[in-house]
Amino acid sequence: MAASPLLELRGIDKSFGPVQVLHDVGLSVYPGEVTALVGDNGAGKSTLVKCVSGIYTIDAGTVTFDGKQVAIHTPRDASTLGIEVVYQDLALCDNLDIVQNMFLGREKVKGIVLDEPTMEQMAGDTLAGLSVRTVKSLRQLVASLSGGQRQTVAIAKAVLWNSRVVILDEPTAALGVAQTAQVLELVRRLADNGLGVVLISHNMNDVFAVSDRIAALYLGRMAAQVKTADVTHSQVVELITAGRSGNLGLPPETPNDFVDITPAGDER
Repeated sequence: MAASPLLELRGIDKSFGPVQVLHDVGLSVYPGEVTALVGDNGAGKSTLVKCVSGIYTIDAGTVTFDGKQVAIHTPRDASTLGIEVVYQDLALCDNLDIVQNMFLGREKVKGIVLDEPTMEQMAGDTLAGLSVRTVKSLRQLVASLSGGQRQTVAIAKAVLWNSRVVILDEPTAALGVAQTAQVLELVRRLADNGLGVVLISHNMNDVFAVSDRIAALYLGRMAAQVKTADVTHSQVVELITAGRSGNLGLPPETPNDFVDITPAGDER
């Protein structure tokens, strides 16, 4: 377990007009670990990820990467740091093969033509480094791949560019049992290779199977960030649904002072 986080967020606020979505959110992502980011629908998970990846700019708070405070204003800023996101829709092109998808928008060229041998070699080395054995040919069209193979290609695409933090948005949501096991094994392998991994998931079995830490969001606030070994399934569910579980989580709300709004002269 690393002593200091690779990516650390402190006091993150984000509003859209009058609606504040994130309130003083903190998050720490450690190299060599999988941090599961959990929360109910509307808890702010997607907004937080989009702030980290440069799609949204934060209103307040600080982002520290590798011990240095950084400003992330665009997705290119995030990619330059080594932060990559694999979204739930995977952003793959069915009519292109695996190599073409992995280098889409970042193609290698030699003179005025594409450097196909180099791209194919790099794609193969990346998949081999992740111990991926389910892909028969690098020149398979993505349209011919299974759901688990597509997820594998999307993850390999994310780590191809010397990424240091990989954020995975519900990577097993549409997969069967066998394919889920393959993807979770790949997620674990990313962390074992020294990357900081953020896994967004509603599946508690997946979370407990692969994560080292769990960060639970509740209504735009970080309820708790704990080591997975220190909590139970039921505690995490309570953090997700109520923001508290016993002494763990957000402090209890203080009831507002009673305000009498009965109109003057109304004796009801």
